[in-house]
Amino acid sequence: MKIPESYFCKKEKDSLQCMVCPHGCILKEGQRGRCFVRMMQEGQMVLDTYGRCSGLSIDPIEKKPLYHFLPGSRTLSFGTAGCNLTCRFCQNWGLSRSKSMDRMMVSAMPEAIAAAALREGCRSVAYTYNDPVIFLEYAMDTAKACREVGLLSVAVTAGYIHGKAREDFFSHMDAANVDLKAFSDSFYRKYCGASLGPVLETLCYIRQETSLWLELTTLLIPGYNDSDKDLDAMVDWILEHLGPDVPLHFTAFHPDHEFLHVKRTPAAILLRARKRAMDRGLFHVMTGNIPEEEGSSTFCHHCGELLIARRGYHITQRRLSEKGLCPLCCTACAGVFDGGLKACCQNSESSKW
Repeated sequence: MKIPESYFCKKEKDSLQCMVCPHGCILKEGQRGRCFVRMMQEGQMVLDTYGRCSGLSIDPIEKKPLYHFLPGSRTLSFGTAGCNLTCRFCQNWGLSRSKSMDRMMVSAMPEAIAAAALREGCRSVAYTYNDPVIFLEYAMDTAKACREVGLLSVAVTAGYIHGKAREDFFSHMDAANVDLKAFSDSFYRKYCGASLGPVLETLCYIRQETSLWLELTTLLIPGYNDSDKDLDAMVDWILEHLGPDVPLHFTAFHPDHEFLHVKRTPAAILLRARKRAMDRGLFHVMTGNIPEEEGSSTFCHHCGELLIARRGYHITQRRLSEKGLCPLCCTACAGVFDGGLKACCQNSESSKW
């Protein structure tokens, strides 16, 4: 698919510069960008994964993870291949680092994806597995097809995107889970082949300039991004720029890709991080990839009442009202629930109805 000119610019000596992400790859004829899926072909910038996906799956929305966006609903997940980050610890590197087109041989046009999601009783479509910012034209066209049949769209992304591409992409999304790799620019540069600044800009843009529902995920890697200093700095930044009601998911790392030498994250590290973040003021901090029900559940930030109990990705008890209110104190729980409520609480007093 030819890429709209707003996402690239012409350079000297018969080259084009991609404008989707901060890498700004300058390509000559036949060359591919760092994401591997955007290339210069016959003088045009093209996306060669359009209409082809690496597979489709029906998942609980909690698997994305999104805990306060239509909890208990099903989403149709799909992705392509490639990525604009080069995370050495990637938990899905078979797709994100793939340069083999045979991983993308399933034909799936936008209208077909929307029809499949509707047929399977899904409430949304999730753009995931690899980062959707690198196939944003495909994702946006699919989101348009979804809206026409009443389905919502969810982006699971590292947020490494900027400019008009960022504005256009998120204008088609209804929710996003952004993977905040760490709160250290040196970590991003050394282990992800990127930088922290543009990710923070994306988070501020989503929260302050859009109506998307936002949740964050940080994969805690023992000895790399789990120090008290880094975690405190991250939580303080979230409180200042995003607010206390944005759910934060701390998930456990398992040895993979180039980090086979690093041991799996102990549950104690996740539990410590959760307590520390909540003590500093975040309302909803979750733990993932460990069997721990308290860290998987949602509690009222005002009175502490259990609102949604989960075991793994499945809801075992729900006491939250359809409009997202605590049954005891009637405090609004921030999120998008069946009643259509999106409450973005800034403090416990302003959130009380």
